[in-house]
Amino acid sequence: MNRFFTRIIATLILAGCAGTDTKHDWGADVMDGSVGTPVQMQYGSYYSTFDSADTQHNIAVLLPMTGQNAAAGREIRNAMELALLQHSLSQLHVNFYDTANDPATAINTALSTNPEIIVGPLFSADAQMLRTTKPDYMPAISFTSDANAVGDGVMTVALMPTNSIELIVREMFYDGTQDFIIMAPNTDSGKIMAGTAKRAAEIYGPRVSGIFYYNERDNDNLKEIALSASMNTARTAANKRARTVLSDILTNETLNGIEKSKLYYQLDKISKSDTLGTLPYSAVLFLGGVDDTKTLGSFLRYYGADSKNVRFYGTALLDGTDITADYTMMGTKYAALPEQNQTFVNLYRQTYDATPSRLATFGFDAANIAMGTVYSNKSPAAYLLDPSGYAGMDGIVRLKPNGDSERGLRIVQVNGSGTPVLIRNAPENFINPIYNIEQRHIKPADAMELQTRGINPNDFIKIPDRLKSKYKSQTYGTNMTELVQPKPQNSITVITSGDDTTITDADYQPVQFESINKKMIDTVEINE
Repeated sequence: MNRFFTRIIATLILAGCAGTDTKHDWGADVMDGSVGTPVQMQYGSYYSTFDSADTQHNIAVLLPMTGQNAAAGREIRNAMELALLQHSLSQLHVNFYDTANDPATAINTALSTNPEIIVGPLFSADAQMLRTTKPDYMPAISFTSDANAVGDGVMTVALMPTNSIELIVREMFYDGTQDFIIMAPNTDSGKIMAGTAKRAAEIYGPRVSGIFYYNERDNDNLKEIALSASMNTARTAANKRARTVLSDILTNETLNGIEKSKLYYQLDKISKSDTLGTLPYSAVLFLGGVDDTKTLGSFLRYYGADSKNVRFYGTALLDGTDITADYTMMGTKYAALPEQNQTFVNLYRQTYDATPSRLATFGFDAANIAMGTVYSNKSPAAYLLDPSGYAGMDGIVRLKPNGDSERGLRIVQVNGSGTPVLIRNAPENFINPIYNIEQRHIKPADAMELQTRGINPNDFIKIPDRLKSKYKSQTYGTNMTELVQPKPQNSITVITSGDDTTITDADYQPVQFESINKKMIDTVEINE
């Protein structure tokens, strides 16, 4: 159920940098700016503002009801029909139009009936088409998460990606995170999400230490990205060099008893690990779907991103997935919608013999908002853009003049039990501003090499001062950046061209790496 929802949501979050049509903030002039209690839309409620006249009202609905996305359209339609039946309004006409094969014809046919409001469409391209086709005065409540597809009266009840990204970066700040890396799909939407995380970091304080883009569902590429981000090659080489230095001193130098004892202790301790040195970040923010996130997490842990030192964070794309039972991802925090209204869930199950996903609750809320609009004694813009928002099946939601939505989210954490642990409750109103970032103002983020000074083995071992000049070491690091301090005269040489650079220093002899046997990491097989 929820895995299907996350696949649909990932599809709805289309190219955030596409579609730069000029837009205006529809209905902004009617907003009075006062924020109070959200309009309640729980099952069984009724709107006190509904008119009592026998006026006929017309709502058009644009959804894919055939083809490969028919299941999504059907689920939204089922939920809308429940909302309509709850009120039994005889003078209300609701007509459904199939956007699967020919969205332009479906949109034009719906507009020819002159509806008071439109619910839908589901996808970004269709919403953008509707925005440029419909009259300016006519509002629409869509389900797209693309900020560039909405506006000019086309709004959305979907969860905007910026909401959960900003919220989880704020949570990282609350946790005391100083540095983190971003792992995002190598797609237009992935780059917009990374740009959002980068902007949120500027607002809340944690520093971005690297941005890595991966090819979705490509295990070889995911392995390569995790290997690079974990600095495993550099840390392994540093470990081997440290052991070599300690062994050579113990073998070749004249030492007193205390010196020998200290060196043997260090050698024993270092030999219990394959790597040396700390990572230049304390957290990883995953911006993709659950399958790639779990694979990346497994590789990172395998390559030495210790769970005690590196925390995992994610977005609402992990909401409702099987990540909650994954022991590799233990401790992962992510933003999530509030629990669904149980009364609605039970009613949907009784009626359709199925468990509703978030698409159903979005559809139920959209239907209630649409009915409230056409029966309200307020203008459509005044009703839809109420700054107090609505309390629906997934918590509070507010529509904005630019077409975006804001949703109240909670923070949960994976503990391996299959049920996430609540860390922070979702807000119950919009009296205190929740978000600072608007998706349409975000620029795609470029890939960013890991910001690191590299790892010098001699920084992690203690040898007698008289031997330091004799047993110098290279600094290892996949990417040397501006964080590397200018080297003083007669200092060690820093390699800047990668871990595979040939080392010619007379004081250093390269060590042959041991081969890594085939391992199983969850369901992903690693072959060296």
